[in-house]
Amino acid sequence: MQFLASINPLYSLSGFVIGILVGLTGVGGGSLMTPLLVLLFGIHPATAVGTDLLYAAATKTVGTAVHGASGTVDWKIVGKLAAGSVPATILTLMVLAHVGKQVGVASHLITFVLGIALLLTAAAILFRNMLLEFFKRRFGPINVRRTMGFTILLGAVLGVLVSLSSVGAGAIGVTVLLILYPDLPAGKVVGSDIAHAVPLTLIAGLGHWMIGSVDFHLLASLLIGSIPGIIIGSLVASRVPDRVLRPILASTLAFVGGKLVF
Repeated sequence: MQFLASINPLYSLSGFVIGILVGLTGVGGGSLMTPLLVLLFGIHPATAVGTDLLYAAATKTVGTAVHGASGTVDWKIVGKLAAGSVPATILTLMVLAHVGKQVGVASHLITFVLGIALLLTAAAILFRNMLLEFFKRRFGPINVRRTMGFTILLGAVLGVLVSLSSVGAGAIGVTVLLILYPDLPAGKVVGSDIAHAVPLTLIAGLGHWMIGSVDFHLLASLLIGSIPGIIIGSLVASRVPDRVLRPILASTLAFVGGKLVF
């Protein structure tokens, strides 16, 4: 009874709506949930990010299990990404814990990085095909050694972005992986990105919990709404054209990102 009393219906409703959108678009909840918590509900940016990271870790664990069973995860790519993201995440959390002593500075830093990450995500969604074609024409196939180095570098960049903003592992990660591995099936790229997001968001989320920026009542409320939302969104996804969803989502993220930055 005490647990049920701590559930906030508004948060659950938000989780439900975001769950539907994630199921429809395939974009991670961080780019949608975190700004909603900060801008609409007035939750401290650090708490919004920390809670959303554990929320993402829980939901993407289920996604990884499905992709793993379907054979759509390239574990070598996941390992390379983790080689960059894990140390970058730990280092970023150490810096955040130190800066966190200056609450105003930490809040401003997280809000600014969140805005930048949203703008980058919007660009990755809106211009994905153009970016892929540009890199294909300009650089052609990338040799194996460079591909490995760029994959580790991508992991490090995602580690910093996700630790500070909970945004980036989805649209940005998939877009860059498609550039680095043009011959890899898209389903395997998405599956590998989701699998990598599990340790990334889990480590970052646990770090935020140790810093004290996770609200478990909020987390429970979000998950109660998001699980049925994701199921419904996934079922409806095939009926909504991508050409309709992509510009709407990208425009929304660009607007919210611009509002946070400027």
